[in-house]
Amino acid sequence: MSAPAKASGALKSVDYEVFGRVQGVCFRMYTEQEAKKLGVVGWVKNTSQGTVTGQVQGPEEKVNEIWEISSAHSANTPPYRNCFNTELG
Repeated sequence: MSAPAKASGALKSVDYEVFGRVQGVCFRMYTEQEAKKLGVVGWVKNTSQGTVTGQVQGPEEKVNEIWEISSAHSANTPPYRNCFNTELG
């Protein structure tokens, strides 16, 4: 049996809500695909208010990276606003 992998840094958990034109533009699907590529976990869903809400967890640098990627994708569909509701480190 191999030794457990060492953690590369602090783990981070973020609850978020994304406002703007984020439904009907594949934002949720894109975010899920990119999260899988980065190896972070969580959930994402459309809301009845027209926003996207979710949670992402993983190594701090990977959680930050998914937000850079997602923000760049959403910036092309203004108006856009990303709200981090809570951040636990």
